[in-house]
Amino acid sequence: IKWMSSMEAKFEDAKDKKPTAEKLERLRREKINRFRNQHRINIQGTDLPDPIATFDQLQKEYKVHPKIMENIQAAGFHVPTPIQMQAIPTMLHGRELLASAPTGSGKTLAFCIPLLTHLKQPRNKGFRALIISPTRELASQTHRELVKLAEGTGFRIHMIHKAAEAAKKFGPKSSKKF
Repeated sequence: IKWMSSMEAKFEDAKDKKPTAEKLERLRREKINRFRNQHRINIQGTDLPDPIATFDQLQKEYKVHPKIMENIQAAGFHVPTPIQMQAIPTMLHGRELLASAPTGSGKTLAFCIPLLTHLKQPRNKGFRALIISPTRELASQTHRELVKLAEGTGFRIHMIHKAAEAAKKFGPKSSKKF
């Protein structure tokens, strides 16, 4: 007969049991939820990808082009912002996204990285992605950020203001071709 207090018995029982897969998954979910709460990331949906904590995770987990990773570091981005932490993995998983974040929070980079990663490499097949902006200022900002991000990858980034200007730049049949 082994005599022990009830406190010792609880400790003894807990020591003998190995964590189950369900318990490990629950602990992982709790850790992710704490991370999201800490960074004030609110997200809705089902089967959502985990947020990233560093840009290095993009190359390890999502195979983002090394030159894009260099350009992110060269631009001075060392730690992703909350919108980037969740939006980039969501888009890299091919999910639709509606995101809201304050001005200057990194939304442009949050959608440009998955865009370039999805395109993989440049091809000579006309326009492969289109970003529509409500103002010229926002279009200029997006163009500037994409040019910096795509530097050295071979992607050609263009900004079109007017159809007449596009016809001069890409040829008169460009409106029919693209």
